[in-house]
Amino acid sequence: MFKLAEDWGTAGRPYRDAIVDTLIDMMKDNKSIVMLEADLGGASGTLKIQRELPEQFFECGISEANMMGMAAGMSSEGLIPFTHTFGPFASRRCFDQVYLSGAYAHNTINIWGSDPGFTVGANGGTHTTWEDVALMRTIPGSVVVDGADPVQTEWVVREFAKTEGVHYLRTGRKSSYKIYEEGSTFELGKGNVVRQGSDVLIVTAGQLLRDALEAAESLEKQGISTEVIDMFCIKPLDAKLVLSESAGKKAVVTFENHGVIGGLGDACASCLMEAGVSVPFKRHGVTESFGQVGTADWLQAEFKLTAADLEETVKALLA
Repeated sequence: MFKLAEDWGTAGRPYRDAIVDTLIDMMKDNKSIVMLEADLGGASGTLKIQRELPEQFFECGISEANMMGMAAGMSSEGLIPFTHTFGPFASRRCFDQVYLSGAYAHNTINIWGSDPGFTVGANGGTHTTWEDVALMRTIPGSVVVDGADPVQTEWVVREFAKTEGVHYLRTGRKSSYKIYEEGSTFELGKGNVVRQGSDVLIVTAGQLLRDALEAAESLEKQGISTEVIDMFCIKPLDAKLVLSESAGKKAVVTFENHGVIGGLGDACASCLMEAGVSVPFKRHGVTESFGQVGTADWLQAEFKLTAADLEETVKALLA
């Protein structure tokens, strides 16, 4: 069961702290869990694992495809590998290794692709990924998650360790916002209705959940009752929830820190179209763009992914 924190929207602990501390806690009890890093241990915080559990940590260097192959081999020998690198390198750069050595060979690879979309900050266009969800969704049997906050992310990491297959988790590394109360639990393949509303449905995921909730509050003050779903598990998609909560709505908007092609918006659109549901619909995300250099806040505004931008999209669609 989940519950919104009373102080949701305020600063939370860094994502990387939640992930690394959770892994260390699990690794101490289960020596089969191992961590593979691609020369980013300082950035991700996984050097803490190297210091505390050196026999369960493997530094692979700037060789992401090789790291995924190593992880697949370890899986075939009964280990439970977790890997980390920045989102574009975890998806674009080593897609074939994840697809063939991982999924096709029925091996388990738990992948943390960090700093998706605008959260990349000053690392710029080469490190920006607007397409990682689209790529990872195409892998048969894959699970794709966009963590909303550290509480949800910690739960996801623990859940990944229990199940076999290719699992992809995208989150920032540093700053986060509180959304859920400590101890909240979730279910892979199930979305969460975090705010009820009767006029408009917003389906979102990841760090943008805070902005979606803020937009919904503002719209409510303008007489537009807005429901918000946290679709943190983008694949498998909770199609039943999308359909049930779209019923009777005047509009449905998806809101994602990702390109509009192949992401959460496309997944929801396919769900609605295949069920024959006719409702005004809009994918609010990034269109035909590469990344830029800037602070995360500046990039979020530059790519029109703020609460205010979402609010304008909703009002335009209703009009």
